Amino acid sequence: MKFSIITLFPNLIKSYISESIIKRAVDKNSIEVEVIDLRNHTTLKHNQVDDYQFGGGKGMVLMAEPVVNAIESCKTKNSLVVLTSPQGKTWNQSSAREYASSNEHIILICGHYEGFDERILDYVDLEISIGDYVLTGGEIASIAILDSITRLLDGVIAKDSHLNDSFENNLLDHPVYTKPIEFRGKIVPEVLTSGHHANIEKYRQEGRLKNTFNKRPDLLEKSKLSNTDLEFIEKLKKVKGDN
Repeated sequence: MKFSIITLFPNLIKSYISESIIKRAVDKNSIEVEVIDLRNHTTLKHNQVDDYQFGGGKGMVLMAEPVVNAIESCKTKNSLVVLTSPQGKTWNQSSAREYASSNEHIILICGHYEGFDERILDYVDLEISIGDYVLTGGEIASIAILDSITRLLDGVIAKDSHLNDSFENNLLDHPVYTKPIEFRGKIVPEVLTSGHHANIEKYRQEGRLKNTFNKRPDLLEKSKLSNTDLEFIEKLKKVKGDN
């Protein structure tokens, strides 16, 4: 899969993709990341890419021409053009899985300043937001999208490592432990060191359900739960009601 990231700050993107799992994915040719400096696509002096907005108002607006030029410099018939924007559809794990399996080339446009010239939307397939807050620029959002998709691609990380991640099946992950077995009087649950795989999986599933019930109960309405899961949730509700 190829990602083209259009940005005013290419070094921010280059720094991130030169480390950790993303770097390994690039080195293994699982992904290609093309970083496009927006200022290289303006026709104005001093590499200008923004100007004051018509009608007055504070803040600078990114101009249509350099952004569209940058899109057209890398777009193909298989490209999906994504604008990172607080007005976009909220990104989640389901989105990451969908885009990991259905796209060959994603163009991510990082915003800055007060926003974009509205006419840029004529060249964009969709807007995506990573949450209901405003960032200084779209680099963080683009990196989040890149990262969340990349880790789901075949061969990037072990498949078992992400099948039980938080938000898979709309559940949070179960509690995890490592050495030492005892730390300041707190001991790793005995079931995890028992070697009994069925009991361990039961403990972990109940841990997912308990974490989700206590921290993100809204997710349970979207989860595909078994009858056993539902019975456990009812027990949690009863315990909460008794306290």
